[in-house]
Amino acid sequence: MNIRTEISLTKSEFLRWAETQEFKHEYVGGRIVMMAQVSRNHGMITANLLVLLRGALPAERWNVFADALAVEIGDSIRCPDVLVEPAGGDGSSRFSDAPVFLAEVLSPSSLETDLREKVDEYTALPSLQAYAVLAQDEPRLWLWQRGEDGAFPHAGEMIEGADALLRLPALGVELSLADIYRGVA
Repeated sequence: MNIRTEISLTKSEFLRWAETQEFKHEYVGGRIVMMAQVSRNHGMITANLLVLLRGALPAERWNVFADALAVEIGDSIRCPDVLVEPAGGDGSSRFSDAPVFLAEVLSPSSLETDLREKVDEYTALPSLQAYAVLAQDEPRLWLWQRGEDGAFPHAGEMIEGADALLRLPALGVELSLADIYRGVA
């Protein structure tokens, strides 16, 4: 869930302010958006996706994070649920410079944000190859992948059912939705 506040800060002021906050926030076009606590299903899907990606991707080539690094996009600073980037980077940085895969798990209040605003923002990142939005109550996701022409499709591909696979050619992995949704009630 996202809760917009009326506090207005510059990006650098926001970064200093966010370091002192107990809860996670995003910065969207000059406004602060507090990220609400997530459900057990949301946490389970995020954890499963993190573990699956870490197990499938070579650590010397890829970094995989959940709820850790932010992404700077124009006037916004977003905090994706799951992020994959090339290995390395400044160990003290709180940002990913070149995310290749980003994933968000839907919350009741984030539907519009995750399926519209973040699609536009994330797919504008030159390094990004795929963006997935996962439902939190059933094995279903929407996937945007960069095509051979370098462009993202306007609409995401819906993938659903426990037998379905999340195929990420840019990372060289296929993950079953049954595994991603394991333990989700």
